[in-house]
Amino acid sequence: IFAPFLGSAVDKFGRKKSCIVYCVLEIIINTLEHSTNFHLLLLGRVLGGISTNLLFSAFESWMTTEHRHRGFPDSWLARTYSAASIGNGTMAILAGVIAQVMEDKLGHIGPFQGAIALTVLALILVSRWEENYGEKQEGEHSKSSLYHQFTEGWKATLTDSHIWRIGMTQSLSEGAMYTFVFMWVPTLLSMDPPGGLPTGAVFSALMMAVTIGGLLFQPLETFVSNYMVSESNASELSASLIYILAASSMAVPAYCLSNASSSAHCFEDILAAFMVIEMCVGLFMPVAGTLRSKYVPDNLQGGILNIFRLPLNAVVVAGTHATDVMEPANVFVLVSGCFLAAALLQATLITKPAEVVANGKKTN
Repeated sequence: IFAPFLGSAVDKFGRKKSCIVYCVLEIIINTLEHSTNFHLLLLGRVLGGISTNLLFSAFESWMTTEHRHRGFPDSWLARTYSAASIGNGTMAILAGVIAQVMEDKLGHIGPFQGAIALTVLALILVSRWEENYGEKQEGEHSKSSLYHQFTEGWKATLTDSHIWRIGMTQSLSEGAMYTFVFMWVPTLLSMDPPGGLPTGAVFSALMMAVTIGGLLFQPLETFVSNYMVSESNASELSASLIYILAASSMAVPAYCLSNASSSAHCFEDILAAFMVIEMCVGLFMPVAGTLRSKYVPDNLQGGILNIFRLPLNAVVVAGTHATDVMEPANVFVLVSGCFLAAALLQATLITKPAEVVANGKKTN
């Protein structure tokens, strides 16, 4: 509901301010979790929808624009996204450990109290940033209306095929990834491994795979640019290869679970496939960010990134509904199909050097 409008507000009123609003909302949301009142908890979920849209637009928009304002080479953006992917995986492991300690000491509400403390720290760090806006020239944001930012974002998305293809590709891949997140625990539990399933240990292993993916991103880009295509198309081909690998990994549980006679002996194979898909997550997080910074204009980043969340949410809703009404093997077939469709659509962005689009402008 909020996705089409919040992004334009991010561009209009400032990315730093939007990041601060996100932090404040998260503090309120985690505070509301202390309540037993249903209506307050429901309010927290509504606010969570707003904060999620800010999380996936304001921070990236600020970073990309600030990077260029400071005159850093665009090639460094890939390094930043790779470092973010590594950091995400590492922090997820640490967060799991800290959350368990907090729960042991303070009960079920402990992790939410820890989240409040960390969000306050993030708020302090964000408050030191410089502000930037969705504008082509400095000061232009003060003359531009929210309606103008909204319509310009939609116009650019619908008229520039590079932008909507990037949006659809990433919606398919992220939607498939979120569907997998709903599936991995019940799938492994259903196989009844000897001694039970150590879900905490498995989660840590999966997050480590995400970190490994982040570490492999730059070597992959270097290999692709040196031996397969020109540097200008390295990210596009890398993304296609990552999505193909993700589709292949999800074909493993689809095959094993569809064959009743072998499914009981496939635990190790399915767990290995889950490790591979999480490694792909660590890979496509930085490549997706790199491609967005390449094709989405800086002045419309916030609005367009939130527009991308509309098809993403549709894929997620369809995928999670499928987990309720379809056999697990068939759900994994759908997940694999989404990744394959993303790979094929991504491949259409591999162009001749003269046609490459850099930040909304064609270059030679």
